[in-house]
Amino acid sequence: MFAAYAARINPDQPLEGLELGERPEPEAPPNWAVIDVRATSLNHHDLWSLRGVGIGQEALPMILGCDAAGIDADGNEVVLYPVIGATGHGVGPRERPSILTEKYQGTFAERVAVPQWNVLPKPKELSFEEAACLPTAWLTAYRMLFTNAGVRPGDSVLVQGAGGGVATAAIVLGAAAGLRVFVTSRDATKRKRALELGAEGAFESGARLPHRVDAVLETVGAATWSHSVKSLRPGGTLVISGATSGPNPPAAELTRVFFLELRIVGSTMGSKEELASLLSFCATKGVRPVIDSVLPVQEARDGFAKMAGGDLFGKVVLTV
Repeated sequence: MFAAYAARINPDQPLEGLELGERPEPEAPPNWAVIDVRATSLNHHDLWSLRGVGIGQEALPMILGCDAAGIDADGNEVVLYPVIGATGHGVGPRERPSILTEKYQGTFAERVAVPQWNVLPKPKELSFEEAACLPTAWLTAYRMLFTNAGVRPGDSVLVQGAGGGVATAAIVLGAAAGLRVFVTSRDATKRKRALELGAEGAFESGARLPHRVDAVLETVGAATWSHSVKSLRPGGTLVISGATSGPNPPAAELTRVFFLELRIVGSTMGSKEELASLLSFCATKGVRPVIDSVLPVQEARDGFAKMAGGDLFGKVVLTV
């Protein structure tokens, strides 16, 4: 079957390790299912895998891709939850949870095998392309907002770095839930797009906000960390799920953190139950993922290059 996979690890030039071509058909152990993939989406996790983060040389070749929507053996339209071993279903009870592509082959292929427990019904209201955007980036944003930030309708939230998958998801979900959403970006076009998605205000990176906010969603890391901390009201919450600009900010702002009793919460992915809630929320409220572009999986290299260069707004989707 045709697939996009990591053949080599290259920390400095990750796309050098990406190959497109034939890979063996997946095998399904007991309590696993083989899914015909209809659509899948790119995440920064896929770039990090090509750099060797979370995966070693011994695991190669590894089909990339965490997210997918497709058809099961009975003809049902389904969405995949990408964390394998979260509760022991379909794997050994002591196996450490891992996301697809860290241990098990991923979704950038014609077919993928996952534990039956990881398969959820796809709402009929969502297309395969829309549903394929939800399990990683959109689930991450959902958990950041509604579980870890604990914000309520009327609260204010700053989303750093408008344009990426998590950031655009947070804008759309936050606006739909009645939050006052502010965003930052160095790109004027991305700021304009964020306002069109429902953000109340869009500002240049590092700019002073109209007022301090109840929560900040941080995925950029070192480049925006100081601004994130300074933008919080006393007692506010900073939720971080990534560090695309680097993990070591020049100033940790520790004095401000303890003096203003700020909360800093790490956030990674979300639970299967949260994904089910997200799917229902999108279906019933008319919320739809922001899709930058749709490409056939044969053109996956172009999608990777677009994501690596930051030249996108929303998700890059691959169709099979």
